[in-house]
Amino acid sequence: MKQPHILCEPKDISEYVILPGDPGRVLRVGALLDSYEEVAYNREFRTIKGYYKGVPITVTSTGIGGPSASIAIEELISCGAKYLIRIGSGGAVQSNIDIGDLIVCSAATREEGTTSMYITPTYPAVPDIKLTNLIIDTCEELKYKYHYGIVRSHDSFYTDNEDKIMEYWNSKNILASDMETSSLFVIGQLRGVKTASILNNVVKYDSGLKESIGDYVMEGIGSVEGEKRQIILALETFAKLNK
Repeated sequence: MKQPHILCEPKDISEYVILPGDPGRVLRVGALLDSYEEVAYNREFRTIKGYYKGVPITVTSTGIGGPSASIAIEELISCGAKYLIRIGSGGAVQSNIDIGDLIVCSAATREEGTTSMYITPTYPAVPDIKLTNLIIDTCEELKYKYHYGIVRSHDSFYTDNEDKIMEYWNSKNILASDMETSSLFVIGQLRGVKTASILNNVVKYDSGLKESIGDYVMEGIGSVEGEKRQIILALETFAKLNK
């Protein structure tokens, strides 16, 4: 059965799936594959399938935020996805995290509404530890700079008290903010699939959000290099996992 939003069916989906938010990033992953073809593109959901070092890889964009991400994740799982790695952008919540640094997520706060539709707020948002450890091992072999720890998933960029929110989470040792990681982790645990999340930092702590995002869109050097590193890290992790 073809899924109603991603417009894919089981023959289109590998067990290894990479999840960027941006449909444009899907093609940038494709450029690093041995070969690929586009399977579907509907709304924010763009899907390609291809091979990396002989390993079948699917890449699907999830759009912005938990609601659209959860739709993509659920439909991909219905098509046979077993391992899902998010490669998203994040904003630093600690001052020692530079533009283009990678953040490997050990857990996520559930400061968003999507996962509360699934289960009580006391349920944790955590990745698969073996997949996450493999990412860390691969990252160290590649000699990529990274940070490891808890991130914050939320629902809005433009809140009236953003500075106070950032100060609070900074004091709690949260590394970065994004909008999708907690949804991926909770759904993965509930559905019995393996998930992990790698963020590319595109916003320095205590800097202008709009300006930093604008620099990333306009191909700021550091953040673009960080994106390439997180793509290679996800691909190399799947290549190792498949051995």
